[in-house]
Amino acid sequence: MAKRRHIDTILRDWEYEPGEVAARLIRGGDGREVLQMRIDMGILQLEVAGRPDGAKPGGAETYFDYLLALVVHDGKDFVLSEDQCAECDREFVQFYQRRICWLALREFRRAVRDADHSLAFMDFVRQHSPNEEWTMSHEQYRPFILFHRTQAAALADLEDNGPEAAIEQINQGLNRIQEFYVEVEAEDRYEDDELVERLGQLRQSLRDHYHIGRTLQERLDEAVAAEQYELAAKLRDEIARRSAGKM
Repeated sequence: MAKRRHIDTILRDWEYEPGEVAARLIRGGDGREVLQMRIDMGILQLEVAGRPDGAKPGGAETYFDYLLALVVHDGKDFVLSEDQCAECDREFVQFYQRRICWLALREFRRAVRDADHSLAFMDFVRQHSPNEEWTMSHEQYRPFILFHRTQAAALADLEDNGPEAAIEQINQGLNRIQEFYVEVEAEDRYEDDELVERLGQLRQSLRDHYHIGRTLQERLDEAVAAEQYELAAKLRDEIARRSAGKM
């Protein structure tokens, strides 16, 4: 009978802290980089690319990719079965677990990548959902995923492109959250959303810390709204010049 190995030593050397996301990147004996997250009474190990559990459903990189291929074969009227819905939920959970690890490790670009996967997958399941109840069981989390994506994109741009770019990422994220609430006819919930408030606080802290007033894009939007087209053209030229300078 094969000898079983416990993980007491690993768990003892990496204590679990309730309420905190404890994650680390390590390399195994085969040289492969993996992501680990400490959970109560155990450890999760996730692959850093592709599907977090390393599976390749139907030979595809992710279950989302596998379903996209099915739609190409079966046509746009494809509807998810009960088993397929369950597999979708598994992949949503896995990408959520990896996303919060990337955020904890300040791997912001990787967090954006995983959030984009989940958002695109949500668009897909909404289009091919078997019923409205199952659709809304996922759509209720869209603002939360958008919050994670916006936060990560802003902090990544802060490091790479500066505070104005970070503020613009927040503005774009807030617009996407607002569009969601308009779409579900719950506009009044936007102003009361705690995640919206937190993004607003992050934006204001960036303005205060870096002494930034309105960004070029904000000034451009105001000029267009006020029909100040000459000023808008100058601002567009300045935005284009700055963008070219970053290439």
